[in-house]
Amino acid sequence: MAAKAKVLLAEDDASLGFIMKDALEEDGYEVVHCPDGQTAIDRFNKNEFDICLLDIMMPNKDGYAVAKKIRQQTDVMPVLFLSTKNQEEDRLKGYDTGADDYISKPISQQVFLSKVNSLFRRLKKKENKIIEHNGLVIDPEKYIVSYEGKEHVLAKKEFELLHLLASKAGRVFLRNEILSQVWGNDVIVGDRTIDVHIRKIRQKLGLDCITTVKGVGYKFEM
Repeated sequence: MAAKAKVLLAEDDASLGFIMKDALEEDGYEVVHCPDGQTAIDRFNKNEFDICLLDIMMPNKDGYAVAKKIRQQTDVMPVLFLSTKNQEEDRLKGYDTGADDYISKPISQQVFLSKVNSLFRRLKKKENKIIEHNGLVIDPEKYIVSYEGKEHVLAKKEFELLHLLASKAGRVFLRNEILSQVWGNDVIVGDRTIDVHIRKIRQKLGLDCITTVKGVGYKFEM
């Protein structure tokens, strides 16, 4: 079964990082733990994450610097600050750098998971919005795709693939990103699986709306 969401966790306290990682994984998340800010930025640049959890006081770039870097590339991914710095000015600085939430340490595991799950629900609401591009309408709640008023029937994975690409039109998705987000890390599929599904999407819609970027991946364009 695919994970709920992929979490980037930046926490320099190894024991606390292990506790948080373990709690998140038990709750169904996939977690990448980074011990410092620069490592978090490097992992963010190389992978697709859904949620980011940042300690503020870290070596090799603090949480504020990591958040600024993330916000230069995405306004969608939720960012949660975790810190012992709990003065009003610290919180305001966190929100000013793009944080969606800010919680003070120490924090109970139950409250911590509740905060993360709240961010995840907000993320899913954003993902579930109807997407419209030049007459093409994609409704993720009803699994309906229509073009200029005519509905088209897509298989579940075809729909999820189209919705993923169309959710960020113009952005190039890498093959491994698509496999991870549509099929999940626990499912083994052939290398040609994506190509076959994209060909079927084009045929069913009668649209050449997905562009192949040779050697890189795919992007949605209308």
